Amino acid sequence: MNSKNSIQKMTIAALLSAIGIVIPMFAPKFILEPASYTLASHVPVFIAMFISPYVAISVALISAMGFLLAGFPIVVVLRALSHVVFVAIGSFMLKKNPKLLSTVKGSAVFGLLMALIHAVSEVAVVTLFYWGNNVSSTYYDKGYLFSVILLVGAGTIIHSMIDFTIAYVVWKPLQKVVNIPVSVSGRKARY
Repeated sequence: MNSKNSIQKMTIAALLSAIGIVIPMFAPKFILEPASYTLASHVPVFIAMFISPYVAISVALISAMGFLLAGFPIVVVLRALSHVVFVAIGSFMLKKNPKLLSTVKGSAVFGLLMALIHAVSEVAVVTLFYWGNNVSSTYYDKGYLFSVILLVGAGTIIHSMIDFTIAYVVWKPLQKVVNIPVSVSGRKARY
C-alpha cells in the first residue's frame, strides 16, 4: 500500500510540475510596470502543498524552471524559485495540522499567512537586485517604495490569495473524486 501511495504521489508531482512549467509559457501575464504577474502560476504549487512537503518543494523547484524556459528575466526566475520558502512552511504546517483548511476562516487565515511569507520572499529577491543595480530602469524611475514594496510586495499578496483560492476551489471537489494520499483535508471538521 505504501509503495502505491509513493508512486501515486510521484505521478501527481510530475503532473503538477508539468503544469508549473507550461503556465509561464502560455498563461496570460498582467504587467504593471515594472512588475508582472502570470495568471495561475502558483496554483500547481498550492495544490502540491496540500499533498505533502516533498511534493510541494519538488513542484516549486521544477516550476521555477518553467519561468527560466519561458525566457523570463533572472529576477523573475529567482522570484519563482523563492516560492520554495512559503511552500515548505505551508506544507509542513498542513502536515502537522491536516484540518487547517476545513473551515472558511482557517483557509482564509492560512492563505493570507502564505501570501505574506510569499511576498516577503519575493521582495527580498527583488531588493537584492534593486540595490545591486540589476533591474530595469523603470524600477528606479518609480522608486523602491512603489516598485518593490507596493508592486512586488502588495501585488504578490493579492496574486497569491487569488491563486490560493483557485487552487482550493479546484482541490476541494477533486479530493472527493480521486483518492489522493494527502497531508491535508478540506472536508469540514466535525465538532
